[in-house]
Amino acid sequence: MNQRGVRSRIRKRLTYQRAIPLLAVLSGLPAVLVTLVLVWTGDHASRTQWTVTVFVLGSWISFLIAMRDRLVRPLHAVSNMLEALREGDYSLRTRAPARDDALGLILHEVNELAGSFHNQRLDALEASNLLTRVMTVIDVALFSFDDQDRLRLINRTGEELLGRKEDEVLGQTAEDLGLSECLLGQTPRVMDVAVAEGLGRWELRRRSFRWEGRPHRLVVLADLSQVLRDEERVAWQRLIRVLSHEINNSLTPIKSIATSLSAMLERDGDRTERDEDLTEGLRVIAGRSEALGRFMSSYARLAKLPRPQKRELSVQEWVRRVASLESRLEVEVIDSPDVRIEADGDQLDQLLINLLDNAVDASLETGGTVRMGWCESDGCVQVRVEDEGPGLAQTANLFVPFFTTKPRGSGIGLALSRQIAEAHGGRVRLHNRKDGPGCVAEVRLPI
Repeated sequence: MNQRGVRSRIRKRLTYQRAIPLLAVLSGLPAVLVTLVLVWTGDHASRTQWTVTVFVLGSWISFLIAMRDRLVRPLHAVSNMLEALREGDYSLRTRAPARDDALGLILHEVNELAGSFHNQRLDALEASNLLTRVMTVIDVALFSFDDQDRLRLINRTGEELLGRKEDEVLGQTAEDLGLSECLLGQTPRVMDVAVAEGLGRWELRRRSFRWEGRPHRLVVLADLSQVLRDEERVAWQRLIRVLSHEINNSLTPIKSIATSLSAMLERDGDRTERDEDLTEGLRVIAGRSEALGRFMSSYARLAKLPRPQKRELSVQEWVRRVASLESRLEVEVIDSPDVRIEADGDQLDQLLINLLDNAVDASLETGGTVRMGWCESDGCVQVRVEDEGPGLAQTANLFVPFFTTKPRGSGIGLALSRQIAEAHGGRVRLHNRKDGPGCVAEVRLPI
């Protein structure tokens, strides 16, 4: 083996921890040897020679051990600190000497690095907690999809939109969830999205970001249905006020004149067949004027619905009270644990009466039954009215004022019910039953 190979092997075997003490031994060895040679070759007593030898060798070895300890221990401390930082433990600190030497500066900087990482972790945890809180309370649906279009993040509003829990949808593709359209096209835009409660109008926004080194897309869906319903309700209220004013101003004199003319004809003793026809016609005019007045009065209730006066209300008593008012059909009430809410009892009575009236009308057509029940879920109480009627043919115009499928309906019941529910911070939903014929009306109110 050549000389270069020998040096290379020595260098590999000679670690830093061994090289420094060896260099210290070699640096002090000449002085020790010279001292011992002078002592043992000179004219000194044997006791003196041994004393000096022990003292020199002991001092030399003690200094070597102390130097090695002072050298290796700080390096071990730095190594432990760096290992803790690598493992994510930023709580360790080492006692650093004065900062006016190289070792003190190294230990001080390592401590500062650990403190910096600790503060960054706190900031990251606080930001993560804030993000989690914001995602929980925000009223827009948030979805995060990776580069393979698989769902990686969803908030509570998104769960409500899909009608499924987080652990049921994470990892599924956008196509499986019915959200593939949200990853295509320009944004922002308004689109119809098929959700758990049916077809809704949503504003779509989409942004790209990187998470864990991989590209992701954030999909934000804001529900416009409530805003559109509020604007629609205001428009209907204004229209109803104008119609009520104009029609009532016309109906009052028409009814008054018709009644007066009928009375004049009744006083006429010599009545002909023509007079009888006139009297009957005037009676019809007065009756239809009165019916039209009542019709407009019912719509005026929709435009003048007062703010709810909330008091403590027992859901069990509320449901049973409304069920007992129905005389055409016996209503089955399914018992559940009682729930107490803050609500306007009079308004909720009217809401449930409207839904129950529709359910009974539908069941009477087919000879079916009607059931009512309630349950508590996610901080809300849900009241269900189930019928065994023909079901809903189409749901697009269910809550539109003036729209009705009943021969003598006014088209106000469902619109008024939804307005009452939304005034209480809740909602009303109608859909066909999945376990058989009929329809289900659900009222969801916050506890």
